[in-house]
Amino acid sequence: MPASTGSKSPSARPVRFVVLMPLAVLMGGIGTVSAWILLHLIWLCTNVLFWHRWSFAYAEAHAAPDASSALTVLILLASGALAGLAVRYGHPSLSGHGIPEVMEAVVLRQGRIPPKVAVLKPLISALVIGSGGPFGAEGPIIQTGGALGSVLGQWLPVNNAERIALIACGAAAGMTGIFGTPLAAVLLPVELITFEFSLSIIAPTALAAAAAAVVRVPLLGAQPLFLVRSPSVIGPTGVLWCLGFGVVAGLVAVLITRLLYRLEDLYAQIPWTGPVTRPIIGGACVGLIALVGPEVLGVGYDLIRAVLNGQLVVAALWQIFIFKGSGWLLALSSGTVGGVLAPLFMVSGALGALIGHALQQWTGLAPGLVALVFMASVFGAAGRAVLTAVIFVVEVTGDYGALVGVLAATAIATTVADQLLPYNIMTGKLVRRGLHLSQDSRAPGFELRSQTPEGNTASDAEERDKGASTP
Repeated sequence: MPASTGSKSPSARPVRFVVLMPLAVLMGGIGTVSAWILLHLIWLCTNVLFWHRWSFAYAEAHAAPDASSALTVLILLASGALAGLAVRYGHPSLSGHGIPEVMEAVVLRQGRIPPKVAVLKPLISALVIGSGGPFGAEGPIIQTGGALGSVLGQWLPVNNAERIALIACGAAAGMTGIFGTPLAAVLLPVELITFEFSLSIIAPTALAAAAAAVVRVPLLGAQPLFLVRSPSVIGPTGVLWCLGFGVVAGLVAVLITRLLYRLEDLYAQIPWTGPVTRPIIGGACVGLIALVGPEVLGVGYDLIRAVLNGQLVVAALWQIFIFKGSGWLLALSSGTVGGVLAPLFMVSGALGALIGHALQQWTGLAPGLVALVFMASVFGAAGRAVLTAVIFVVEVTGDYGALVGVLAATAIATTVADQLLPYNIMTGKLVRRGLHLSQDSRAPGFELRSQTPEGNTASDAEERDKGASTP
Protein backbone atom coordinates (compact mmCIF):
# COMPACT_ATOMS: atom_id res chain seq x y z
CA MET A 1 0.00 0.00 0.00
CA PRO A 2 1.38 3.45 -0.86
CA ALA A 3 2.69 5.43 2.02
CA SER A 4 0.85 8.61 2.78
CA THR A 5 1.52 11.51 5.04
CA GLY A 6 -0.22 14.73 5.85
CA SER A 7 0.83 17.93 7.53
CA LYS A 8 1.85 16.57 10.89
CA SER A 9 4.66 17.65 13.14
CA PRO A 10 7.74 15.49 12.58
CA SER A 11 8.00 14.73 16.26
CA ALA A 12 5.76 15.03 19.27
CA ARG A 13 8.73 16.10 21.37
CA PRO A 14 9.12 19.89 21.63
CA VAL A 15 12.30 21.59 20.54
CA ARG A 16 14.64 23.13 23.09
CA PHE A 17 15.30 26.60 21.74
CA VAL A 18 18.20 27.14 24.14
CA VAL A 19 19.94 24.25 22.37
CA LEU A 20 18.63 24.82 18.85
CA MET A 21 19.25 28.54 18.36
CA PRO A 22 23.05 28.47 18.82
CA LEU A 23 23.18 25.47 16.47
CA ALA A 24 21.13 27.45 13.95
CA VAL A 25 23.77 30.19 13.94
CA LEU A 26 26.45 27.55 13.43
CA MET A 27 24.50 26.02 10.53
CA GLY A 28 24.18 29.49 8.98
CA GLY A 29 27.94 29.74 8.78
CA ILE A 30 28.48 26.13 7.68
CA GLY A 31 25.83 26.35 4.97
CA THR A 32 27.23 29.56 3.51
CA VAL A 33 30.79 28.27 3.44
CA SER A 34 29.50 25.09 1.76
CA ALA A 35 27.78 27.22 -0.89
CA TRP A 36 31.00 29.18 -1.43
CA ILE A 37 32.97 25.95 -1.84
CA LEU A 38 30.41 24.47 -4.27
CA LEU A 39 30.38 27.56 -6.47
CA HIS A 40 34.17 27.76 -6.61
CA LEU A 41 34.45 24.06 -7.44
CA ILE A 42 31.99 24.56 -10.30
CA TRP A 43 33.95 27.55 -11.58
CA LEU A 44 37.24 25.64 -11.28
CA CYS A 45 35.89 22.74 -13.34
CA THR A 46 34.48 25.14 -15.94
CA ASN A 47 37.74 27.05 -16.19
CA VAL A 48 39.85 23.92 -16.51
CA LEU A 49 37.63 22.02 -18.95
CA PHE A 50 36.35 24.84 -21.17
CA TRP A 51 38.72 27.78 -20.74
CA HIS A 52 41.87 25.64 -20.22
CA ARG A 53 43.16 27.57 -17.23
CA TRP A 54 43.48 26.94 -13.51
CA SER A 55 41.20 29.52 -11.91
CA PHE A 56 38.44 29.74 -9.33
CA ALA A 57 36.96 32.86 -10.97
CA TYR A 58 33.37 32.90 -12.18
CA ALA A 59 33.12 31.37 -15.67
CA GLU A 60 30.36 30.05 -17.93
CA ALA A 61 30.83 27.04 -20.20
CA HIS A 62 28.49 28.33 -22.91
CA ALA A 63 30.68 31.39 -23.47
CA ALA A 64 33.91 29.43 -24.04
CA PRO A 65 35.45 29.66 -27.54
CA ASP A 66 35.17 25.89 -28.16
CA ALA A 67 31.83 25.34 -26.41
CA SER A 68 30.31 23.93 -29.62
CA SER A 69 32.87 21.24 -30.31
CA ALA A 70 33.42 17.50 -30.20
CA LEU A 71 35.50 18.02 -27.05
CA THR A 72 32.38 19.27 -25.27
CA VAL A 73 30.56 16.06 -26.19
CA LEU A 74 33.41 13.97 -24.76
CA ILE A 75 33.48 16.05 -21.54
CA LEU A 76 29.76 15.57 -21.03
CA LEU A 77 30.00 11.82 -21.72
CA ALA A 78 32.73 11.50 -19.09
CA SER A 79 30.88 13.57 -16.49
CA GLY A 80 27.70 11.55 -17.12
CA ALA A 81 29.63 8.34 -16.50
CA LEU A 82 31.08 9.68 -13.24
CA ALA A 83 27.64 10.86 -12.10
CA GLY A 84 26.18 7.43 -12.85
CA LEU A 85 28.95 5.67 -10.94
CA ALA A 86 28.42 8.00 -7.96
CA VAL A 87 24.69 7.25 -7.91
CA ARG A 88 25.26 3.52 -8.33
CA TYR A 89 28.08 3.03 -5.84
CA GLY A 90 27.90 6.17 -3.69
CA HIS A 91 24.25 6.66 -2.73
CA PRO A 92 20.99 6.60 -4.75
CA SER A 93 19.88 9.94 -3.27
CA LEU A 94 22.67 11.68 -5.19
CA SER A 95 20.54 11.36 -8.33
CA GLY A 96 18.64 14.46 -9.46
CA HIS A 97 18.45 17.81 -7.71
CA GLY A 98 18.15 16.50 -4.17
CA ILE A 99 15.10 18.24 -2.70
CA PRO A 100 12.81 15.15 -2.96
CA GLU A 101 15.43 13.11 -1.14
CA VAL A 102 15.51 15.63 1.71
CA MET A 103 11.70 15.50 1.85
CA GLU A 104 11.85 11.71 2.06
CA ALA A 105 14.41 11.79 4.86
CA VAL A 106 12.21 14.17 6.86
CA VAL A 107 9.02 12.17 6.35
CA LEU A 108 10.28 8.60 6.62
CA ARG A 109 13.59 8.64 8.51
CA GLN A 110 13.18 11.33 11.19
CA GLY A 111 15.61 13.55 9.30
CA ARG A 112 18.48 11.06 9.07
CA ILE A 113 20.62 11.58 5.95
CA PRO A 114 23.81 9.53 5.45
CA PRO A 115 26.94 11.62 6.13
CA LYS A 116 28.52 10.64 2.80
CA VAL A 117 25.74 12.49 0.97
CA ALA A 118 27.01 15.75 2.51
CA VAL A 119 30.42 15.07 0.98
CA LEU A 120 29.58 13.42 -2.34
CA LYS A 121 26.70 15.68 -3.40
CA PRO A 122 28.71 18.93 -3.75
CA LEU A 123 31.68 17.13 -5.31
CA ILE A 124 29.67 15.29 -7.98
CA SER A 125 27.40 18.29 -8.58
CA ALA A 126 30.40 20.57 -9.10
CA LEU A 127 31.89 18.13 -11.58
CA VAL A 128 28.66 17.65 -13.55
CA ILE A 129 27.69 21.34 -13.64
CA GLY A 130 31.28 22.48 -14.22
CA SER A 131 31.48 20.03 -17.12
CA GLY A 132 28.66 21.85 -18.88
CA GLY A 133 25.69 20.08 -17.34
CA PRO A 134 22.59 22.29 -17.84
CA PHE A 135 21.82 22.63 -14.14
CA GLY A 136 21.91 25.06 -11.26
CA ALA A 137 23.75 24.83 -7.94
CA GLU A 138 20.70 25.51 -5.78
CA GLY A 139 19.23 21.98 -5.55
CA PRO A 140 22.58 20.41 -4.70
CA ILE A 141 23.39 23.03 -2.06
CA ILE A 142 19.94 22.66 -0.48
CA GLN A 143 20.52 18.91 -0.21
CA THR A 144 24.09 19.45 0.97
CA GLY A 145 23.06 22.00 3.60
CA GLY A 146 20.21 19.77 4.72
CA ALA A 147 22.56 16.79 4.92
CA LEU A 148 25.05 18.77 7.01
CA GLY A 149 22.25 19.76 9.38
CA SER A 150 21.17 16.13 9.60
CA VAL A 151 24.72 14.95 10.31
CA LEU A 152 25.09 17.55 13.06
CA GLY A 153 21.75 16.40 14.46
CA GLN A 154 22.94 12.79 14.45
CA TRP A 155 26.22 13.58 16.17
CA LEU A 156 24.64 15.66 18.94
CA PRO A 157 22.04 14.48 21.48
CA VAL A 158 19.00 16.15 19.92
CA ASN A 159 15.52 14.77 19.31
CA ASN A 160 13.87 14.16 15.95
CA ALA A 161 12.12 17.54 15.81
CA GLU A 162 15.39 19.36 16.53
CA ARG A 163 17.22 17.32 13.89
CA ILE A 164 14.60 18.21 11.28
CA ALA A 165 14.86 21.86 12.29
CA LEU A 166 18.62 21.64 11.71
CA ILE A 167 17.95 20.24 8.22
CA ALA A 168 15.77 23.27 7.55
CA CYS A 169 18.53 25.54 8.87
CA GLY A 170 21.14 23.95 6.61
CA ALA A 171 18.92 24.14 3.55
CA ALA A 172 18.09 27.80 4.23
CA ALA A 173 21.73 28.67 4.83
CA GLY A 174 22.81 26.99 1.59
CA MET A 175 20.16 28.79 -0.43
CA THR A 176 21.08 32.12 1.16
CA GLY A 177 24.72 31.45 0.42
CA ILE A 178 24.06 30.87 -3.30
CA PHE A 179 21.44 33.54 -3.98
CA GLY A 180 21.55 36.01 -1.09
CA THR A 181 17.81 35.59 -0.45
CA PRO A 182 17.42 35.03 3.32
CA LEU A 183 13.66 35.59 3.52
CA ALA A 184 12.87 33.20 0.67
CA ALA A 185 15.32 30.76 2.22
CA VAL A 186 13.24 30.71 5.42
CA LEU A 187 10.08 29.96 3.45
CA LEU A 188 11.60 27.24 1.27
CA PRO A 189 11.95 24.59 4.03
CA VAL A 190 8.42 25.35 5.19
CA GLU A 191 6.86 24.90 1.75
CA LEU A 192 9.16 22.30 0.21
CA ILE A 193 10.86 20.24 2.93
CA THR A 194 9.14 20.12 6.34
CA PHE A 195 5.60 21.29 5.37
CA GLU A 196 5.37 22.66 8.90
CA PHE A 197 4.51 26.28 9.56
CA SER A 198 5.55 26.44 13.20
CA LEU A 199 7.80 28.50 15.44
CA SER A 200 10.05 25.49 16.01
CA ILE A 201 10.90 25.50 12.29
CA ILE A 202 10.65 29.18 11.40
CA ALA A 203 12.59 30.71 14.32
CA PRO A 204 15.81 28.69 14.01
CA THR A 205 15.63 28.75 10.20
CA ALA A 206 15.31 32.54 10.25
CA LEU A 207 18.32 32.82 12.54
CA ALA A 208 20.34 30.49 10.30
CA ALA A 209 19.40 32.49 7.20
CA ALA A 210 20.33 35.75 8.93
CA ALA A 211 23.71 34.34 9.95
CA ALA A 212 24.22 33.03 6.41
CA ALA A 213 23.45 36.44 4.93
CA VAL A 214 26.05 38.06 7.18
CA VAL A 215 28.73 35.48 6.33
CA ARG A 216 27.91 35.67 2.61
CA VAL A 217 28.81 39.35 2.22
CA PRO A 218 32.61 39.01 2.59
CA LEU A 219 32.58 35.75 0.61
CA LEU A 220 30.29 36.50 -2.34
CA GLY A 221 29.13 40.10 -1.96
CA ALA A 222 25.87 41.76 -1.02
CA GLN A 223 24.46 42.61 -4.46
CA PRO A 224 21.41 40.63 -5.68
CA LEU A 225 22.53 37.81 -7.97
CA PHE A 226 20.16 38.77 -10.81
CA LEU A 227 20.06 42.51 -10.23
CA VAL A 228 17.46 44.32 -12.37
CA ARG A 229 18.77 47.73 -13.36
CA SER A 230 15.37 49.35 -14.03
CA PRO A 231 12.89 48.68 -11.20
CA SER A 232 9.37 47.87 -12.34
CA VAL A 233 6.16 49.80 -11.99
CA ILE A 234 2.98 47.77 -12.54
CA GLY A 235 -0.39 49.52 -12.70
CA PRO A 236 -3.88 47.99 -12.43
CA THR A 237 -3.96 47.02 -16.11
CA GLY A 238 -0.55 45.38 -15.78
CA VAL A 239 -1.78 43.33 -12.83
CA LEU A 240 -4.70 42.09 -14.93
CA TRP A 241 -2.26 41.00 -17.61
CA CYS A 242 -0.25 39.22 -14.93
CA LEU A 243 -3.34 37.18 -14.03
CA GLY A 244 -3.49 35.97 -17.61
CA PHE A 245 0.22 35.24 -17.59
CA GLY A 246 -0.38 33.18 -14.47
CA VAL A 247 -2.78 30.90 -16.32
CA VAL A 248 -0.22 30.32 -19.06
CA ALA A 249 2.56 29.78 -16.50
CA GLY A 250 0.49 27.17 -14.67
CA LEU A 251 -0.02 25.24 -17.91
CA VAL A 252 3.70 25.48 -18.69
CA ALA A 253 4.60 24.15 -15.23
CA VAL A 254 2.29 21.17 -15.72
CA LEU A 255 3.75 20.50 -19.17
CA ILE A 256 7.35 20.64 -17.89
CA THR A 257 6.55 18.31 -14.98
CA ARG A 258 4.78 15.78 -17.20
CA LEU A 259 7.59 15.87 -19.76
CA LEU A 260 10.22 15.29 -17.09
CA TYR A 261 8.59 12.16 -15.72
CA ARG A 262 7.59 10.91 -19.16
CA LEU A 263 11.23 11.14 -20.20
CA GLU A 264 12.23 9.22 -17.07
CA ASP A 265 9.87 6.44 -18.15
CA LEU A 266 11.36 6.44 -21.65
CA TYR A 267 14.89 6.14 -20.24
CA ALA A 268 13.75 3.19 -18.13
CA GLN A 269 12.51 1.45 -21.27
CA ILE A 270 15.87 1.64 -23.05
CA PRO A 271 17.24 -1.93 -23.00
CA TRP A 272 20.53 -2.79 -21.29
CA THR A 273 20.69 0.51 -19.42
CA GLY A 274 20.81 1.36 -15.74
CA PRO A 275 21.77 4.12 -13.29
CA VAL A 276 25.31 4.24 -14.69
CA THR A 277 24.59 4.23 -18.42
CA ARG A 278 21.54 6.52 -18.54
CA PRO A 279 23.42 9.64 -17.36
CA ILE A 280 25.92 8.94 -20.13
CA ILE A 281 23.07 9.02 -22.66
CA GLY A 282 21.81 12.25 -21.07
CA GLY A 283 25.27 13.76 -21.32
CA ALA A 284 25.50 12.76 -24.99
CA CYS A 285 22.17 14.48 -25.67
CA VAL A 286 23.37 17.71 -24.07
CA GLY A 287 26.66 17.53 -25.96
CA LEU A 288 24.91 17.11 -29.30
CA ILE A 289 22.57 20.00 -28.54
CA ALA A 290 25.57 22.15 -27.61
CA LEU A 291 26.98 21.69 -31.12
CA VAL A 292 24.22 23.98 -32.41
CA GLY A 293 23.13 25.74 -29.20
CA PRO A 294 25.90 26.29 -26.63
CA GLU A 295 23.39 28.15 -24.45
CA VAL A 296 22.45 24.73 -23.05
CA LEU A 297 25.75 24.44 -21.20
CA GLY A 298 26.35 25.26 -17.55
CA VAL A 299 24.46 27.32 -15.00
CA GLY A 300 23.88 30.37 -17.20
CA TYR A 301 23.54 33.03 -14.53
CA ASP A 302 24.75 35.62 -17.03
CA LEU A 303 21.98 34.64 -19.45
CA ILE A 304 19.34 34.95 -16.74
CA ARG A 305 20.55 38.49 -15.99
CA ALA A 306 20.45 39.33 -19.70
CA VAL A 307 16.89 38.02 -20.04
CA LEU A 308 15.66 40.01 -17.03
CA ASN A 309 17.32 43.21 -18.22
CA GLY A 310 15.99 42.93 -21.78
CA GLN A 311 19.43 42.56 -23.34
CA LEU A 312 18.66 39.66 -25.70
CA VAL A 313 17.00 39.73 -29.11
CA VAL A 314 14.09 37.46 -29.94
CA ALA A 315 16.27 34.92 -31.80
CA ALA A 316 18.53 34.50 -28.76
CA LEU A 317 15.50 34.02 -26.51
CA TRP A 318 14.20 31.27 -28.78
CA GLN A 319 17.58 29.55 -28.64
CA ILE A 320 17.61 29.61 -24.85
CA PHE A 321 14.05 28.36 -24.61
CA ILE A 322 14.54 25.48 -27.07
CA PHE A 323 18.10 24.39 -26.40
CA LYS A 324 18.24 24.92 -22.64
CA GLY A 325 14.76 23.50 -22.12
CA SER A 326 15.33 20.32 -24.12
CA GLY A 327 18.87 19.74 -22.83
CA TRP A 328 17.91 20.25 -19.21
CA LEU A 329 14.95 17.85 -19.36
CA LEU A 330 16.89 15.20 -21.27
CA ALA A 331 19.77 15.37 -18.80
CA LEU A 332 17.78 15.57 -15.55
CA SER A 333 15.46 12.70 -16.50
CA SER A 334 18.47 10.46 -17.15
CA GLY A 335 19.21 10.31 -13.41
CA THR A 336 22.31 12.50 -13.36
CA VAL A 337 23.10 15.11 -10.70
CA GLY A 338 21.98 18.75 -10.87
CA GLY A 339 19.53 21.43 -9.75
CA VAL A 340 16.25 22.58 -11.25
CA LEU A 341 15.83 26.22 -10.22
CA ALA A 342 18.37 27.98 -12.47
CA PRO A 343 17.36 26.10 -15.67
CA LEU A 344 13.70 26.52 -14.77
CA PHE A 345 14.25 30.27 -14.38
CA MET A 346 16.14 30.47 -17.65
CA VAL A 347 13.58 28.53 -19.68
CA SER A 348 10.50 30.20 -18.17
CA GLY A 349 12.18 33.61 -18.28
CA ALA A 350 13.00 33.23 -21.99
CA LEU A 351 9.39 32.19 -22.68
CA GLY A 352 8.10 35.15 -20.67
CA ALA A 353 10.37 37.56 -22.54
CA LEU A 354 9.15 36.16 -25.88
CA ILE A 355 5.53 36.65 -24.81
CA GLY A 356 6.45 40.10 -23.51
CA HIS A 357 7.90 41.08 -26.90
CA ALA A 358 4.84 39.76 -28.73
CA LEU A 359 2.32 41.60 -26.53
CA GLN A 360 4.26 44.70 -25.51
CA GLN A 361 2.20 47.12 -27.58
CA TRP A 362 -0.96 45.97 -25.76
CA THR A 363 0.38 45.34 -22.25
CA GLY A 364 2.82 48.23 -21.96
CA LEU A 365 5.03 45.91 -19.89
CA ALA A 366 8.73 45.50 -20.63
CA PRO A 367 9.72 42.00 -21.83
CA GLY A 368 12.15 41.71 -18.92
CA LEU A 369 9.34 42.30 -16.45
CA VAL A 370 7.16 39.65 -18.10
CA ALA A 371 10.17 37.32 -17.92
CA LEU A 372 10.40 37.97 -14.18
CA VAL A 373 6.68 37.23 -13.75
CA PHE A 374 7.04 33.93 -15.61
CA MET A 375 10.13 32.95 -13.61
CA ALA A 376 8.27 33.27 -10.34
CA SER A 377 4.95 31.84 -11.45
CA VAL A 378 6.35 28.79 -13.26
CA PHE A 379 8.61 28.03 -10.28
CA GLY A 380 5.75 28.53 -7.83
CA ALA A 381 3.42 26.32 -9.88
CA ALA A 382 6.01 23.64 -10.57
CA GLY A 383 6.92 23.34 -6.87
CA ARG A 384 3.57 24.42 -5.33
CA ALA A 385 5.51 27.02 -3.37
CA VAL A 386 3.79 30.37 -3.82
CA LEU A 387 5.47 32.38 -1.07
CA THR A 388 8.95 31.00 -1.71
CA ALA A 389 8.75 31.76 -5.44
CA VAL A 390 7.40 35.29 -5.03
CA ILE A 391 9.78 36.40 -2.30
CA PHE A 392 12.72 34.70 -3.98
CA VAL A 393 12.25 36.53 -7.28
CA VAL A 394 11.96 39.97 -5.75
CA GLU A 395 14.92 39.35 -3.42
CA VAL A 396 17.22 37.90 -6.06
CA THR A 397 16.49 40.74 -8.52
CA GLY A 398 15.96 43.62 -6.09
CA ASP A 399 12.84 44.49 -8.10
CA TYR A 400 10.28 44.99 -5.33
CA GLY A 401 8.12 47.06 -7.66
CA ALA A 402 7.13 43.85 -9.42
CA LEU A 403 5.83 42.27 -6.20
CA VAL A 404 2.08 42.75 -6.76
CA GLY A 405 2.11 41.46 -10.34
CA VAL A 406 4.34 38.53 -9.43
CA LEU A 407 2.14 37.67 -6.45
CA ALA A 408 -1.04 37.67 -8.56
CA ALA A 409 0.49 35.62 -11.37
CA THR A 410 2.05 33.05 -9.05
CA ALA A 411 -1.16 32.55 -7.10
CA ILE A 412 -3.10 31.89 -10.31
CA ALA A 413 -0.37 29.68 -11.83
CA THR A 414 -0.09 27.51 -8.73
CA THR A 415 -3.86 27.11 -8.52
CA VAL A 416 -4.06 26.07 -12.18
CA ALA A 417 -1.24 23.54 -11.79
CA ASP A 418 -2.73 22.13 -8.60
CA GLN A 419 -6.06 21.52 -10.32
CA LEU A 420 -4.47 19.78 -13.29
CA LEU A 421 -1.77 17.67 -11.65
CA PRO A 422 -1.90 15.94 -8.24
CA TYR A 423 1.89 16.04 -7.84
CA ASN A 424 4.61 18.54 -8.69
CA ILE A 425 8.15 18.60 -9.99
CA MET A 426 9.49 18.04 -6.46
CA THR A 427 7.08 15.40 -5.14
CA GLY A 428 6.57 13.50 -8.40
CA LYS A 429 9.63 11.35 -7.75
CA LEU A 430 8.28 10.39 -4.32
CA VAL A 431 4.78 9.69 -5.61
CA ARG A 432 6.29 7.23 -8.07
CA ARG A 433 7.89 5.47 -5.09
CA GLY A 434 4.50 5.18 -3.40
CA LEU A 435 4.91 8.11 -1.00
CA HIS A 436 2.06 10.62 -1.26
CA LEU A 437 2.78 13.94 0.41
CA SER A 438 0.46 16.77 1.32
CA GLN A 439 2.13 20.19 1.17
CA ASP A 440 -0.71 21.85 3.07
CA SER A 441 0.35 23.15 6.48
CA ARG A 442 -2.66 23.71 8.71
CA ALA A 443 -2.84 24.77 12.32
CA PRO A 444 -5.99 25.66 14.29
CA GLY A 445 -6.22 29.29 15.27
CA PHE A 446 -7.60 28.38 18.66
CA GLU A 447 -7.24 25.20 20.66
CA LEU A 448 -9.65 24.05 23.35
CA ARG A 449 -7.76 23.11 26.46
CA SER A 450 -8.95 20.93 29.32
CA GLN A 451 -8.76 24.01 31.52
CA THR A 452 -9.65 27.58 30.54
CA PRO A 453 -7.72 30.58 31.95
CA GLU A 454 -10.57 31.28 34.37
CA GLY A 455 -10.27 27.80 35.87
CA ASN A 456 -13.38 26.43 34.17
CA THR A 457 -13.23 23.36 31.99
CA ALA A 458 -13.66 23.71 28.24
CA SER A 459 -17.12 22.16 28.47
CA ASP A 460 -18.12 24.75 31.11
CA ALA A 461 -17.01 27.52 28.77
CA GLU A 462 -19.02 26.00 25.94
CA GLU A 463 -22.15 25.80 28.09
CA ARG A 464 -21.66 29.42 29.23
CA ASP A 465 -21.35 30.62 25.63
CA LYS A 466 -24.35 28.57 24.63
CA GLY A 467 -26.42 30.06 27.44
CA ALA A 468 -25.33 33.57 26.55
CA SER A 469 -26.60 33.12 23.03
CA THR A 470 -30.07 31.93 24.18
CA PRO A 471 -32.81 34.61 23.72
